[in-house]
Amino acid sequence: MNLNRRSFLKATGALIAGSIIAPKGRALAEKRKSSHDNDWACLVDTTLCVGCRKCEQACNERHNLPKPKISFEEKAVLEELRRPDEKSYTVVNKYYPLNIGSLTWRERPVFVKFQCMHCSEPSCASACITGALHKNPEGPITWTSSKCIGCRYCMIACPFQIPAYEYNEPLTPRVMKCTFCYEYLKKGQLPACAQVCPMEVITFGTRGELLEFARWKIKKRPGKYINHIYGEHEVGGTSWLYLSSQPFEKVGFPKLGKEAPPRLTESIQHGIYKYLWAPLSLYVVLGGVMWVSGFFGEKRSFKVRKPDQIQNKEAGDE
Repeated sequence: MNLNRRSFLKATGALIAGSIIAPKGRALAEKRKSSHDNDWACLVDTTLCVGCRKCEQACNERHNLPKPKISFEEKAVLEELRRPDEKSYTVVNKYYPLNIGSLTWRERPVFVKFQCMHCSEPSCASACITGALHKNPEGPITWTSSKCIGCRYCMIACPFQIPAYEYNEPLTPRVMKCTFCYEYLKKGQLPACAQVCPMEVITFGTRGELLEFARWKIKKRPGKYINHIYGEHEVGGTSWLYLSSQPFEKVGFPKLGKEAPPRLTESIQHGIYKYLWAPLSLYVVLGGVMWVSGFFGEKRSFKVRKPDQIQNKEAGDE
């Protein structure tokens, strides 16, 4: 059997890629076929929100997060845009609907609650090389501290910039984000924010039911809502869905495509790190190259020359 360098490398590469990608690829293909209509979800009608911040307070208390320096009763904080961080899983922001030059038309503002979107195809879980972040069968994305190595790839991967890291905890830092009150949902309770909201801004249910409900609301009141359910298609869909009277890019939402994060990247990455294919593959390839090049078949002898021998050789060369 004749085997040259090129054919050997092709065969080795195909073997490695096939062993990593094939099983994962088949599993992911099956996963794509499955529907997320039964995932737990929430529909947020921003036209009903009055910015009371009760959802922030309820979330803080349920998850024993640090008390904020400014009371939840203080509404002045709404004048500055905020993001969820390691001390707050959810925040409410205020947006004025119309800006003309340096003038602001201060009609009724739009209040928007932000938290983890709990994507149907989560980028954070896809980027997590240890499986610390994972999507549960019911839909919520949760984090397991014992598996986390602090790489923070999830923070880079998230299109909504949600995961936060406890930089002020050098010994036991955690990745912090909304858990969808997963442990409470399994007990039949509502998310803290949905349970406390006095204006019934947040409706809890399955994703399929809430999408139908949102379409019904838009059809019933076309002048009240824009014809867009945010989260229905963005990055493959999310479990937090939104209705708004204003274009979503005007009230703090990133403009994202419909495609879910690349799944092939996940299959290769998890295969490499889970089974240590990276070093093994490298050794196989390097060993093969050395074998094909005849490195192992050649007899090599290495002699150490004395300084006077080196000087005599240089003199002879002259």
